[in-house]
Amino acid sequence: MVLKFIEKMVILFMILVGTLGNMSISVNYMFSWWGGPQKKPIHLILIHLAFTNIILLLVKGLPKTIAAFGLRNFLDDIGCKVIVYLERVACGLSLCTSSLLTVVQAIIISPRASGWSRLRPKSAWHILPFFSFFWIFNALISMNLIHSIKSISLNTLLVKNRENYCYFILPSQKTKCIFLPLMVLRDAVCQGAMGGASGYMVFLLHKHHQHVLYLQNSKLLYSTPPELRAAQSVLLLMLCFAFFYWTDCVYSFLSSKTDLET
Repeated sequence: MVLKFIEKMVILFMILVGTLGNMSISVNYMFSWWGGPQKKPIHLILIHLAFTNIILLLVKGLPKTIAAFGLRNFLDDIGCKVIVYLERVACGLSLCTSSLLTVVQAIIISPRASGWSRLRPKSAWHILPFFSFFWIFNALISMNLIHSIKSISLNTLLVKNRENYCYFILPSQKTKCIFLPLMVLRDAVCQGAMGGASGYMVFLLHKHHQHVLYLQNSKLLYSTPPELRAAQSVLLLMLCFAFFYWTDCVYSFLSSKTDLET
């Protein structure tokens, strides 16, 4: 009983901290965006990423938290469809925006003599078409959830289940053949682009370290240079994102499979 209460409080704490943290990041970069003399594309991408993370935390965390505390089922069939649909769209937006952020960072730090400099966004407004494409694409490939999500209030066998308010029904084989390849393609392209951009940044930082190595005196030889620390941070962030993303995918798959078998 005590462990379950601790688990509930931990979930609620993580949702509150995550939401407040993303809100502070969003507000901070909004002030930098409107108050700064130059509109940086990175700031606009970070604002959009924080906004999608807030949506994801609210639509994914709050219903589960309310259900964990044993409160009344407040979601009807339409509410379940909207909540789960927004969750899937926000998850895809977070992945696409994180990939875009990594690629833009790699392009910005690339040498001006390289071909990548031609892709450098001249203005922050050049990023907006990517956001429109991300929203439309993720909204379309998540349309199958409208027919696959039901409220447990419509199923007398699941009314006693307090852990979830919504459950999945098996989609048709035709639906799987249409939407599943698109989702796999999205994940493969975004994570591939993110991994390639991260590797490219690590390569540039290592190359820069080799160029300035002869300028370092004997005192600096025993300390980690800033470019190597930056390379380590890039790799660590990439590994952390991949770990948490795939952990969430596995957990969501197992949870949906359990709901289908119930």
